[in-house]
Amino acid sequence: MTERQTNRTVEETADVVILGAGPAGLTLGNLLHAAGIDCVVLERADRAHVQTRARAGFLAANTVRVLDRHGLAAGLHRRGQPHGTCEFRTENGSFRLDYGALGRRELHTVYPQQDLVDDLLTHYLEAGGRIAFGTEAQSVRDAAGPNPTVDVRDAEGRPGRWRARYVAGCDGRHGAARRSLPAGTLRHQRDHGVSWLGLIAEAPPSLDAVGYAMHPDGFAGHMARTADITRYYLQCERGTPADAWSEDRIWAALDRRMGAAEHGPLRHGRILQRSVIDLESDVVEPLRHGSLLLAGDAASLPAPAAAKGANLAVLEAELLAEALVDELSHDDSRALDRYSERCLQHIWRAQEFAHWMIQLLHSPLLNPTAGPAEESFFHESMRRARVESLRTSRTHQDWFAENYVGI
Repeated sequence: MTERQTNRTVEETADVVILGAGPAGLTLGNLLHAAGIDCVVLERADRAHVQTRARAGFLAANTVRVLDRHGLAAGLHRRGQPHGTCEFRTENGSFRLDYGALGRRELHTVYPQQDLVDDLLTHYLEAGGRIAFGTEAQSVRDAAGPNPTVDVRDAEGRPGRWRARYVAGCDGRHGAARRSLPAGTLRHQRDHGVSWLGLIAEAPPSLDAVGYAMHPDGFAGHMARTADITRYYLQCERGTPADAWSEDRIWAALDRRMGAAEHGPLRHGRILQRSVIDLESDVVEPLRHGSLLLAGDAASLPAPAAAKGANLAVLEAELLAEALVDELSHDDSRALDRYSERCLQHIWRAQEFAHWMIQLLHSPLLNPTAGPAEESFFHESMRRARVESLRTSRTHQDWFAENYVGI
C-alpha cells in the first residue's frame, strides 16, 4: 500500500477496492485475500453496526456449498438449522410442502444474516484482510480506464481517495457504485404494488415451518430465526408508517390472518424491530463497466418474497473472485468478460420466481393499483388456481421446491 498527500487528499492503493461489507463484499474480500490479491473493503458504517444489522436468514444449499468450499461455513454448521418445510394457510384450509424431499431434495439453512456477516468479517480480519470502517465512498471515477479511483470521506468528513485496478461495487442500490454508472446503463425496475410491515418479535417460533397465510385481510408470514426470535410479515397499505400499528393490533392481525383459532395460537412477545417494506425489484445491465463491477444488491434487488438476495450475493461474489484472480494472477480475462452474462442468468431466474411468489401470496383485489375490477377478479381466480395446483400436483410441487431453494 502506498500513501501520499495530494491537495490535502490522502491517496491509497489496492488492486481491488471493494465497496460495502455485506455478504457480497465480505465473501469477495475473503476469497481474494486467500488468493493473494491485494484488496481492501470500504464500509461507511462502524463495525458494531455491520455485525448487528438484521436481514434475511435463509441460506440456499448452493450458498452453503460456496462457503464450505472456501472454509467460511464453520459458524453456520455450528449454529444454523436445516429447514425443509413450508405451510400454506388459506380460507379453504392449510397444506404443507416438505420441499426438502421434493425437486432436487435441497434444504435451506436458517442462519441470521448478521451472524453470517459476523463470521465473514471475523475470518477476514483474522486472516489479515484490510477494511476501513466509517469510510463512505462518494463516487467511482475513470472506470473506463485501467486505473479507476474511488473518492471517499471518513467519519469526520475528511476526503480521501483510493486508486485501484478494479472496483467491486457491493454497496447496494443507493451506493456510490450505482451512482457512478455511465449514461446508457439499463435499469429494469418493477414496483409490485405490495407493502409489508416487517417485524422481529422476541418470541419463539409458533410453527416448525415457514408459514404463508393468504387471508381476505391480506398476507401474513412467519419465519423462524432462532429459538427465541421469529420474523413476521403483515401486508399493509402503501404509505403506512412503521409505528402506525400498536403491538396489540399487530398480534391481533397476525392471529386472525394466520388462523390461530383453527391452527393453534401464536406465541406472542415483544416487537423488537419493525420496518415497512415496499416490494420492488430491479436489475442493472450489464454488471461490468470497464473496471467497475457490480455484485449483491448493487447488481440486482429481488423483492423479498423468496429469500434470494443474500444467496445471489454469495454466488456473484464467488464468480467475481474467480474472474479477478484469473485476470490479476494469470492474465486471463475470459471469466471477467463473461461475469455479467453468467450472473444475469441467475438473477433473472431469481427475479422470475420472486415475482411468481408475490402473485401467489397476494390478492390483486387488495391492491388499489391492480387495475379494473374485472381484471383483478380474473387474476385472483388464477391465483387461487395456482394455490390449488401447488396443493395437489406433484409436478408443480417439484418445480416449486427446485426454484424455492435453487439459485
